[in-house]
Amino acid sequence: MWRMFDVMVAAMILLIVFPFLIVLTLVLYASDPGPVLFRHRRLGHRGRYFQCLKFRTMKVDGDEILGDHLNRNPEALREWNATQKLRCDPRVTAVGAIVRKLSLDEFPQLFNVLAGDMSIVGPRPIVEMEVQRYGDNFEQYCLVRPGLTGVWQTSGRSDTSYEKRVDMDVSYVDRKSLVLDAWLLCKTVPAVLLARGSY
Repeated sequence: MWRMFDVMVAAMILLIVFPFLIVLTLVLYASDPGPVLFRHRRLGHRGRYFQCLKFRTMKVDGDEILGDHLNRNPEALREWNATQKLRCDPRVTAVGAIVRKLSLDEFPQLFNVLAGDMSIVGPRPIVEMEVQRYGDNFEQYCLVRPGLTGVWQTSGRSDTSYEKRVDMDVSYVDRKSLVLDAWLLCKTVPAVLLARGSY
């Protein structure tokens, strides 16, 4: 039932936005030549790894830039350790910053949905180093596929603490239903348009 919902919604969105994605691909490449797509290993359903797709919004040597920035800035290091995000991220390109603010970088994840790695709605996809932050709740996280959108993405996003994100993911798994998924999908539109809690 949920799988059919995911495939139908993902296919419909792709059909609508495909011409725009072509233009966005060209703009991203022109602004910073290199791979347009970024693949990152994430944990999904039943603890399985998958390659999560995004439009690349960071410089090609982003890992080195981040490491150097954190070594030079103790305050940035504290922020990174607390949230795994930075409000002023030196890796992000000028065009990438706009794309990220509007969540356009996540459109390629629709192909992850079609492949069965993700759902339209679900917990935020996490990396291996985040498992310890979930503690015993990691088993709950693994019960469903991570989502393109979800409770965290429509409820403040980066304005929320990491502990709150975990609570949101666990609460979603406990309450999962098609009605809730449809409601969260509807809430995603104004959350993205208003760029609430994004950076």
